[in-house]
Amino acid sequence: MDFYTSDTHFYHQDLLLSQIFSPRKQFLTVEDMNETIIANWNSKVKPTDTVYHLGDISMKFTKPPKLIMSETLAILKRLHGNFIIIKGNHDQTALLKFLKQNNDITANQKPKFTIHEVGTRVKFAHYEVFLTHYPLIFGMTKNQINLHGHIHNYAMPHQENINVGIDSPEIGYLPKNSVPFGAPLSQNEVIEMIQAKRHHMLRNR
Repeated sequence: MDFYTSDTHFYHQDLLLSQIFSPRKQFLTVEDMNETIIANWNSKVKPTDTVYHLGDISMKFTKPPKLIMSETLAILKRLHGNFIIIKGNHDQTALLKFLKQNNDITANQKPKFTIHEVGTRVKFAHYEVFLTHYPLIFGMTKNQINLHGHIHNYAMPHQENINVGIDSPEIGYLPKNSVPFGAPLSQNEVIEMIQAKRHHMLRNR
């Protein structure tokens, strides 16, 4: 099964009390936040599933810088699934190289990490789906969708854009409390969000 997520921001201390983006005030420490995401992720994703992570994996300034790379790798290895990673604005090139250097072949004979610098494209449910970190502006299209992250607790005012980040307000298109914090969105949940957003915007024209 395929899943989609973005903006986990593991270790990002300042995000807990941010006044702009996605304040995660329910957590007193980043360790609590990290462990909550890991538990909710692994309760939903199987080791043989594929997770498209659309960027901003972790953020922490350490000396030496390689320390956060090792800490990030340790968390990613605890998370179920094979990762297709889209580089986010907070994902250093050095981190992505480090993940490639420490890649594993998992039980389903696939690499743990596959990395795209800008984005990639998939097709499902008759949609052509562009996966990017930053939201794209298509204009009105019938079957093209952009899954993205980056804007945390905001949503683009276009039906073609779906924010799949863990702080996304568009998770509200799904049944209440059906997606625990940090759990990636299944492909079926994404389809439900696409359809619900289109109906919502049509009603409010």
